[in-house]
Amino acid sequence: MRKFSESQVSITAVRFMETYKQEFIEFMVRANVLTFGDFTTKSGRKTPFFINTGRYRTGIQMNRLAGFYADAIQARGTTFDFLFGPAYKGIPLVVAISMELGRRGIDVPFCFNRKEAKDHGEGGVLVGHAPKAGERVLIVEDVTTAGTSIRETVPVLRAAADIQLAGLVVSVNRMERGQSDLNALTELHREFQMDTFAIVDIGEISEYLHNRSIDGTVVVTNELFQAIGKYRQQYGGRE
Repeated sequence: MRKFSESQVSITAVRFMETYKQEFIEFMVRANVLTFGDFTTKSGRKTPFFINTGRYRTGIQMNRLAGFYADAIQARGTTFDFLFGPAYKGIPLVVAISMELGRRGIDVPFCFNRKEAKDHGEGGVLVGHAPKAGERVLIVEDVTTAGTSIRETVPVLRAAADIQLAGLVVSVNRMERGQSDLNALTELHREFQMDTFAIVDIGEISEYLHNRSIDGTVVVTNELFQAIGKYRQQYGGRE
């Protein structure tokens, strides 16, 4: 069995992608994190689906969520030296994912940021692993719609050390336009020259749930499926 050092984490797939993606979609539905209906996003867009990761609220849910992130990271094979979770939602995520990778035999350093710098004790903005010049960081987020939080995060990391951006992993790719006609993850990939990926995207979600019964209820009816398609036509970003 290949051994991994703290200085280099190169991870290979342990599950079929299709299996963990399906399980994750059903997990989001049962956790009431992924819902369908009539919603308005922060940007003012009317959307037929909504993803609220703040509804993950138990230890078992966080354990499973971390497992899905680990599956996606392993399937991607991204090479990195440490994990970073932007405050606030990224903090429990990065800790849980690091613990899950540890359970899989991969000891991964992690760190996260404070919203305000600490002026006493150890001081500074970052908590946990102290980045070193040349280290590769994998950023962990919940959902990225416009990429705003990542554009705020990168300067924080670069102020700490001359790091390299290994990538960004999110739970769901909404596949919506960012600041251009590209979808937000593609935009961030090009802007920062880093790998960007998600556990699942909205296309996979809608196709998997279309007319599928989850615990006795059809989550995405024909009407909803068409509404999601129209929303993606209106706001979807180019790959």
